[in-house]
Amino acid sequence: MRARIFSEENRKWWTLVSVAFALFMIMLDNTVVNVALPSIQRDLGIGVSELEWVVTAYALSFAVLMLTGGKLADMYGRRRIFLVGLAVFTISSLFCGLAGSAEFLIAARVVQGVGAAFMMPATLSIIAATFPARERGAALGIWAGVSAMALALGPLVGGLITEEISWNWVFYINVPVGIVGLVAARLIISESRDTSKEQRLDVPGLVTSGVALFALVFALIEASTYGWSSSIIIGLFAAAAVFGVAFVVLELRARLPMFDMTLFRNSTFAGANVVALLVSLAMFGVFFFVSLYMQNVLGYSAVRAGASFLPMTLLIILVAPLAGKVSDRIGSRNLMASGMTLVATSLLLFAQLQPDSSYWVLLPPMIVGGIGMAITMTPMTAAALSAVPVDKAGVGSGMLNTFRQVGGAVGIALMGAILAAAASSSQADGATEVEAFMSGLHRALYVAAAIAFLAALVAAVTIRSHAAPDQAPGVADGVGGPDAEALPEAL
Repeated sequence: MRARIFSEENRKWWTLVSVAFALFMIMLDNTVVNVALPSIQRDLGIGVSELEWVVTAYALSFAVLMLTGGKLADMYGRRRIFLVGLAVFTISSLFCGLAGSAEFLIAARVVQGVGAAFMMPATLSIIAATFPARERGAALGIWAGVSAMALALGPLVGGLITEEISWNWVFYINVPVGIVGLVAARLIISESRDTSKEQRLDVPGLVTSGVALFALVFALIEASTYGWSSSIIIGLFAAAAVFGVAFVVLELRARLPMFDMTLFRNSTFAGANVVALLVSLAMFGVFFFVSLYMQNVLGYSAVRAGASFLPMTLLIILVAPLAGKVSDRIGSRNLMASGMTLVATSLLLFAQLQPDSSYWVLLPPMIVGGIGMAITMTPMTAAALSAVPVDKAGVGSGMLNTFRQVGGAVGIALMGAILAAAASSSQADGATEVEAFMSGLHRALYVAAAIAFLAALVAAVTIRSHAAPDQAPGVADGVGGPDAEALPEAL
């Protein structure tokens, strides 16, 4: 019986189920935390900048260690590193729930990000190694749909848990899910790794990239506290620039770099990564501040705020798998460009929100944004990973998700900085606290819309036609063949 269930043909789909089930936890955690933010703020007595760190601490450690996680997966085994990451994420979730102060919670969120950084690239490289090229778009579309289901359920479940129990339990819920995921992955997933003879970690690259990103994010989040012209903020921006340049120079000269710059010779891979950066830059801050807007300005309960996001996330569930299949047939360029145009439109609609707006004003941007995200994200992954040889899939997926997570961390900090600056200016002119918040929110949303339009342009210019279904995996323009495009990612 077990032999029939885990035949070679069935095993790949059970592998997809196992991977998606474990990643359900990460996606659930993202949306659950957003809805719980006002309750965390009240319970721990923290300010908006500390609240931003609760989100960005996770995104930052996730981004900094993503490439390391991908490299470790290629070196020591993708299943092994996936299991390690899942265990770290599960244990740190328990400590997040136990947190009694902002400092403890932020520290636990950093560790959560470490676990996620080990899991995510291993997950995508497991899929890349398991499925043939002609099925990867569909497999990753299903992966994205399952992950989106967590996004859809997260706000509602988080709202119910926050109201009926406490915000701590939005983290505790990860523990049983993680345990089941560990058992399933251990039994089902086959081990795979990069078979190259020479392997090593790029410690200088890890250090320089980590310092650069931390300095940039810290400066953006704390600029309103210290002042944009203060010596500490100027020094942090300078440090971010210096260490960023040092990272690029080191990676160009390294014999075995963590960040393989040669992959960017392929315009599709380069374009997909830039789009991943820009879409996260535009959207992460929006989710953060729209959640605060609904609860702190409109007076929504946590449950109602969570339910308000359902149209967007349900559309992602329904449309993302279809987008993956369509990208296998027609390529990703038109889907990505159209999707980012819709995302930009949704941000402009969000910018029309007022202190007394009804839900009918919130609904159109939710619908437009949900469709736009769905037809962007899966084709974006399909466009990036098919340009990477399968034996480098861990590094390739790590690079893609690094851009996405960097965009998220910087996006929250950037939108927060714009909002804080505009709000301070409005309050100086005599505006009330709510009026000042709305002024800052509008300005941040207009900037986010411009970033999304830029992403649409990048997609239209850089993404090339999709690889033929029967083409060998990993053969792509600039990497091993003349006219390929990319494998798939997800949300």
